Amino acid sequence: MMNFEELKKIAHDTRTEVLEMCIKAGTGHVTSSMSSVEVLISLYFGGLVNVKPEEPKWAGRDRVIISKGQCSPLIYSVLSRKGFFPKDWLNGFAQKGGHFGVHLQNSVPGVELTTGALGHGLGVATGVALAAKMNRDLHMVYCLLGDGELYEGSIWESAMFAAHNQLNNLVVIVDRNFLATTDFTENMMALEPLDKKFEAFGFNAITVDGHNIESLINSMAGLRNRKSRKPTVIIAETTKGAGIPSLSHNPVMHGVPPKGTQEINQARKDLAKGSI
Repeated sequence: MMNFEELKKIAHDTRTEVLEMCIKAGTGHVTSSMSSVEVLISLYFGGLVNVKPEEPKWAGRDRVIISKGQCSPLIYSVLSRKGFFPKDWLNGFAQKGGHFGVHLQNSVPGVELTTGALGHGLGVATGVALAAKMNRDLHMVYCLLGDGELYEGSIWESAMFAAHNQLNNLVVIVDRNFLATTDFTENMMALEPLDKKFEAFGFNAITVDGHNIESLINSMAGLRNRKSRKPTVIIAETTKGAGIPSLSHNPVMHGVPPKGTQEINQARKDLAKGSI
């Protein structure tokens, strides 16, 4: 595994790549991507996920299901950096003739499920995890959720199913950035105490700083040992737009990149400072 300074450098470079992809395309969910950077870097470069980029459909791979499919620019950047496909594919993000659009597509090597309509990913993840247990397969199933999609009833039906079937091969990660599409989550319909809600549904709940790679890796490091019969949820507390203060904490910036010379230059200047 890389050391934490190397992982932080990858996270910063990934943020820069995502921002430039979306500026070039004139579209893309920049802020939703920025909040999940450390989560994805921890999974793919922190020794947590077993995959073979040269063999994307390897039967023994861990399954990573991205339910919050609007953060596709981030996923594409991470997968290309991991070696699933050529980096020059990123130049055509959300453009005519390119390999992928704004929402996540499973036609792309390394992507398990087409997502974008929220609330679907966890249902699929629980089915995949149950099948693995029934088949005595040893791979893990990771599912990244946005906190805004926790308003979907299907999420809680899936959580109840996961606990009932003792899916201890399932790791749910909630990108807890406290913002949905139009407002802060606690203004719209309070989700707190989120850890207690998941615990009431039969999960082991762990709350971590979602921008601290060391904390993220440590929170998931022992889960492959199946010490508990319960599924696990990692509540990763993040900032929507992390790394770019001029775009952060602002519901209006959902789903759009900075536009105009002033906005773009400020976003680039923010990101160049390299602080979260």
